[in-house]
Amino acid sequence: MDEHTRDSENSGARAPDDRAHGLDVLLVAEPGLPSRRSAQVRETLKHELQELLDTPVRIHARTEPIRIDPDDTPDFNAAEQVSQEYERVDSTILITEIPRYAGSSPLVAQVFPSRRTGVVSNPTLGALAPKRRLVKVVVDCVLRIRSVSEESKTKSRVRWAKWAGAEDAGNSRLLAHRIGGGVRTVFGMIASNEPLRIAPKLSTALAVAAATGAFGIFYHSIWQMSAALSTFRMAVIGVLAITAMVTWLMVGNRLWDRPRRKRYASIIMLYNMSTVLTLVLCMIALYFSLAVIILVTSLIVIDPGFMSEILGSEATFANYLDVAWLSAALGSVAGALGSSFDADTNVKELTHGQRERQRMYSADRTEDGDS
Repeated sequence: MDEHTRDSENSGARAPDDRAHGLDVLLVAEPGLPSRRSAQVRETLKHELQELLDTPVRIHARTEPIRIDPDDTPDFNAAEQVSQEYERVDSTILITEIPRYAGSSPLVAQVFPSRRTGVVSNPTLGALAPKRRLVKVVVDCVLRIRSVSEESKTKSRVRWAKWAGAEDAGNSRLLAHRIGGGVRTVFGMIASNEPLRIAPKLSTALAVAAATGAFGIFYHSIWQMSAALSTFRMAVIGVLAITAMVTWLMVGNRLWDRPRRKRYASIIMLYNMSTVLTLVLCMIALYFSLAVIILVTSLIVIDPGFMSEILGSEATFANYLDVAWLSAALGSVAGALGSSFDADTNVKELTHGQRERQRMYSADRTEDGDS
């Protein structure tokens, strides 16, 4: 059974009059998080549109790369080619992972009624309740594409951004607040990077760090040093270890972007911020994982009586924690400086900025005629 048949069965039979003929919406989402989110909200979106428009609704979903041209307009030709594969499409919504801006304000969505197309920037939805925000934004876009009454438009519940008409340009834009929307966009980009999916790619670094950190279990000097250091110093050591590892990853893999064109400066800065914060989250997870591994191992290997003899005082669980924390710091630095990533892991592909830089720069090369 093909997708058109399933959608028709789920939405019920089409009524003979024009109003009951139904509404077909095509969601074209980029691979990765946008595609997964569009699949997750598909049924919710159908029910909300049916309730607002009082007509059967069919939602088609496709996963396709979306090209944004150098002038920041979507490639409508590609969208039209995809829509032609379906029997009937009333509205096409493109969901991209590119953070878009209009001046200094994040551009959440843009609607082109004449082309029956809307563009939604997934990162501008943020990391908190993004699926709920996606439903509301897509509903707003569909209502404006269909040029429904103002009363119906007010039923959409986007309260964290405002629509700004650009009638002379034949489109309208949903703009977020410059500060609040900017922060939301950065966290949305971090979510697109999916730090929890990056961490397993650092298996070689974790292995080297664990091997180095294991020395802390067997060397008495590490026990004595960890017992002598204050909590503040231990915290500083942990922060420095994480900072060293993030810096190594940024420099060693050339993850810090520099805009080739001045117009990309603000966007590239967002990419850099999201990359740094993503790696910080990954390294924090790596550091605490290493500390837990060393803590469990030390509890098994080190006899409390022997540790008490070395320290000159009764050993407590806090002493084991200190040993694990300091050993994890030493192991993290060694793992960062002395390891390389697996040959089949392209770190640049794991970060939002690098993926989008390739996309934008490829558009520049097409525009400039470079090879």
